[in-house]
Amino acid sequence: MACSLRIAWDDGLVGYNFGPQHPLAPVRVELTMDLCRRLGVFDAPGVSFAPVEPADEALLELVHDRDYIAAVKRAGQTLQPDETYSLGTLDNPVFANMHEASALIAGASVAAARAVWTGEAEHGANIAGGLHHAMPKKAWGFCVYNDAAVAIAWLLEQGAKRVAYVDVDVHHGDGVQEMFYNDPRVLTISLHESPLTLFPGTGYPEEIGGPDAEGYAVNVALPAGTNDAMWLRAFHAVVPPLLREFQPEVLVTQQGCDTHTLDPLANLTLSLDGQRRTYEALHELAKETAAGRWVLLGGGGYELVQVVPRAWSHLLAQAAGRPIDPDSRTPDEWHEFVKQRTGEVAPLHMTDGRKADYTPFEAGFDPADAVDRAIRATRTAVFPCHGIDPML
Repeated sequence: MACSLRIAWDDGLVGYNFGPQHPLAPVRVELTMDLCRRLGVFDAPGVSFAPVEPADEALLELVHDRDYIAAVKRAGQTLQPDETYSLGTLDNPVFANMHEASALIAGASVAAARAVWTGEAEHGANIAGGLHHAMPKKAWGFCVYNDAAVAIAWLLEQGAKRVAYVDVDVHHGDGVQEMFYNDPRVLTISLHESPLTLFPGTGYPEEIGGPDAEGYAVNVALPAGTNDAMWLRAFHAVVPPLLREFQPEVLVTQQGCDTHTLDPLANLTLSLDGQRRTYEALHELAKETAAGRWVLLGGGGYELVQVVPRAWSHLLAQAAGRPIDPDSRTPDEWHEFVKQRTGEVAPLHMTDGRKADYTPFEAGFDPADAVDRAIRATRTAVFPCHGIDPML
């Protein structure tokens, strides 16, 4: 069944560019938008585009320190590093007009949130967003401004009393967690590779929120090598029960696809098909628990040709209510565009050929299994805070 989807888009969103050697390459967004267009995702009933304006200082200051914003502006003009704010590091190189490019991404996420909050559309999307590591006073992990946090803070300013944030990026959503750690209006849930083996080194199950919001920060730290079946088992063991109990007015999701086995920066082994199953689940949970109000953002993803465009095309098609048959071939015209933009050979199909089945955690706990232990640790840490029995 078709859903109304408002996509925040401006060609300037690909201007968030740390340079040709940096892994966060804007071409991944170009390839995604082109693939969606050629697959007819944007032609689905109810799909429209929202104009984007850069977030102004008042919006950015909802989550970022004023001196930090001034430093970003300055660095984008002088191109000089500023160690105080982690600008000019290997992860966060300075680039021309950095403030303007970063503010545009934040503005796009607010535009997506606005479309959902005002009822213009059931779902709002900004696939160029999801810069979840940025901190109040510093750049961090390829992220200058935290557009996800800005959008959530904007929703709270509009009067939202309960916003849920679910982060399925392979890296812990540390910046968003930090900004709402002691705010019970925001439930943050992050599923990620264990901090023992991956940046940013946070996201342990014991991180459950501040004294006024215990249980409202939720972390599922999964061992390296976690595959589709394990990941989906963990997702369904933690996310649906908490969302059903919390009943958010809006569901915001960060959809990093760097959990894929081909991603060069991480160590999980999901397939495109496992990721697609997650998109289906989040869509259903948005309808069940948030009256369909779903704001979906991009995130990490560093296999620029084989993974990101197909994953996010499935995501946007799911949000449009017109899922893509995984056995579909990718269009020949898109192959030519990929070759032109990257010199690489494009994947032929919209699937990795996996079934992506899983056994629910409720079927039985295996204490010898590292994923089951991770699930149990998270449920034990936070479920009682919400009146949910962690053993059921």
